[in-house]
Amino acid sequence: MAHKKVNLPQKICPVCQRPFSWRKKWEKDWEQVIYCSEKCRRGKDKHSE
Repeated sequence: MAHKKVNLPQKICPVCQRPFSWRKKWEKDWEQVIYCSEKCRRGKDKHSE
């Protein structure tokens, strides 16, 4: 049975400008999570304007 995932915190990725939601793997350090993915984290300097 699937669980409904409602009311999860969201942030906006500064690189791709897309919203991303809280994930269990980020439970302990959600406050420090900035990027939605490794790709955005690695490409952060390429998109600075």
